[in-house]
Amino acid sequence: MRAAVRLRLTTAYVLLLTVTASWLASQGHAERARFVRHNSSNVHHMEVGKWWTLFTSGLVVDGVPAWAGIAAVAAVLGLAEWRWGPARAGAVFVFGHLGATLLTEGAMWVMLTARIPGALSRARDVGISYGLVATGACLLALGPRPLRRYGLPALALALAGAWALDQQLADAGHLVALGLGALASRTVWMRTRAPATAS
Repeated sequence: MRAAVRLRLTTAYVLLLTVTASWLASQGHAERARFVRHNSSNVHHMEVGKWWTLFTSGLVVDGVPAWAGIAAVAAVLGLAEWRWGPARAGAVFVFGHLGATLLTEGAMWVMLTARIPGALSRARDVGISYGLVATGACLLALGPRPLRRYGLPALALALAGAWALDQQLADAGHLVALGLGALASRTVWMRTRAPATAS
């Protein structure tokens, strides 16, 4: 109970993800597909003013089993909140989620405008991974020297390898989120929370 009170942001987000995942699991394939389609933060939704999808897209665990994604959020966001507090942990997660989404969808819009083959205005773009990657990268960048020296490059190499193999929008977004997380770690606001590990 004490941990849940201290990690109130993580607890609330995990509950939201769990409720959403449970509801989706109870629905048929068509309803699940419709929900994901209407909550994807893609170029089409940005053009028609459905900016709320930037936030609702982060309520859907996609690409991995729901329990695995929720467990990852509990671990990574929970550790960040334990170390930095809810405001900073939430800010890094949202910065990574929104920043990577806007940058990748912005690139998709440019491709559509330039009529480059393969660009999609109604791409499926939901999930927790951008915020998760950004938060993990920031944790590594502000961690002990071995994590900074080996952990962050290892994560970057793994994400780059995934992009080289699949070359999907989400893979590019993960690399963007990594960069955003590393960028967040350089701010004074974040470094004042971990003076012992920033040396």
